[in-house]
Amino acid sequence: MDQIAETMKAEGIEPDIKTQAIMARHYVSGGLKEKAEIVLKEMEGGNLEEHRWACQFLLPLYGTLGRGDEVSRLWNFCKESPRLEECVAAIEAWGQLKNMPEAEAVFELMSKTWKKLSSKHYSTLLKVYANHKMLSKALCGSRGSGKADSILNKAAQQNQMKPMFSSYMIVMEKYAKKGDIIFHRMRQAGYQARSKQFQTLIQAYVNAKAPCYGMRERLKADGLFANKAVAAQLAQVDAFKRTVVSDLLD
Repeated sequence: MDQIAETMKAEGIEPDIKTQAIMARHYVSGGLKEKAEIVLKEMEGGNLEEHRWACQFLLPLYGTLGRGDEVSRLWNFCKESPRLEECVAAIEAWGQLKNMPEAEAVFELMSKTWKKLSSKHYSTLLKVYANHKMLSKALCGSRGSGKADSILNKAAQQNQMKPMFSSYMIVMEKYAKKGDIIFHRMRQAGYQARSKQFQTLIQAYVNAKAPCYGMRERLKADGLFANKAVAAQLAQVDAFKRTVVSDLLD
């Protein structure tokens, strides 16, 4: 990477901000934090007003470096008249720092500033929760409300585009671990049934140690057949399966 940069300079080619961002990511992944920060300062150019569009790259990179002070400085500059890509970058940055109150505050600002967000923007906060194993917090907000569920519902209600399938699956998998279900939300959003959804739904019953009635019929109604994995799950939650105790009682 250093050789490429030197060759470019020797030939009079100045790397643009996107190229510099790639270089910085390379240094960060290699543990070369000092070199990464030098590149980040070059991207800023000593004047944020003139190089404002670099903020969308700088924010998540500083977040990866653990530089909360720099993330705070850049976001304070941007939030007076925020741009959509800066909000997304700030959510990612605060997520890297595991500062969820700040990430949530940016999301709220973004939601109020732009009335029509795409599913990609609603997914940003969910991905932050999931990537840092904090989705359980999103699922259990104050008074037991599900923040993550609310984010998806809001996205579905306010936009003609439905939330991404992967977003629903992230939340559904986490709900399953708590014995909860979000299966019907996907139906409301217009998704057709898939085996993966049923697997996650059945796992919710497995985790809750509760019998699961009529699941085979629901699979058939949706034109699906239980594969080996689903069949094994169904065996665990079969309400009418015979056990040693039931045999003794007969």
